[in-house]
Amino acid sequence: MSSEKIFPPFGTNLDLIHGVMFDPDIHLVRRASGMRGHYRNSEALEELIRDRNDPIHYEVFEKDIPEESGHLRFSISKLQPGVIDGECFMTKGHYHSIPESAEIYLCLRGEGYMLLKTSAGECEVVAMKEGRLVYVPPFWAHRSVNTGGEPLVSLCVYPAGAGHNYGDIEREGFPKRIYKREGKIDILSLK
Repeated sequence: MSSEKIFPPFGTNLDLIHGVMFDPDIHLVRRASGMRGHYRNSEALEELIRDRNDPIHYEVFEKDIPEESGHLRFSISKLQPGVIDGECFMTKGHYHSIPESAEIYLCLRGEGYMLLKTSAGECEVVAMKEGRLVYVPPFWAHRSVNTGGEPLVSLCVYPAGAGHNYGDIEREGFPKRIYKREGKIDILSLK
């Protein structure tokens, strides 16, 4: 291997309580308007966008690691608390572009669930809470859902070449939805 191909080691500072990477190369800010098509009640989402000035829904802080075999990408995901007509705030969710890729989520703060599904229709719901690690196996789409009253913060690690496939989720959706009404969590199956 030539020295031109060697990626230098580095360190980065994280605030694990507040869900911040201090020097990210990539800072994705997904506002409520970026979640159109993901909630059952689209009118309630539009009302939130209008009445609360399109609030931040979630953020992802990430270092720019080469998307090559052998490297790992890592990020901090920070999903805000809230509901849209009772449906808990969630991330868009994705498959990996290379479906054979796994991912881990270490929940650092908050509580919620990881919704997972396969293209064959299998669906699982795994609890997320501080200190709990969720393993997302290859071929599973996944979405974080915040059921608590504070941000749901996770450290995520996955193969650098895995990529993200959001399009299939936008077409297929997830077969389960998570609601919070009067403090009670309800996981509904759409089938």
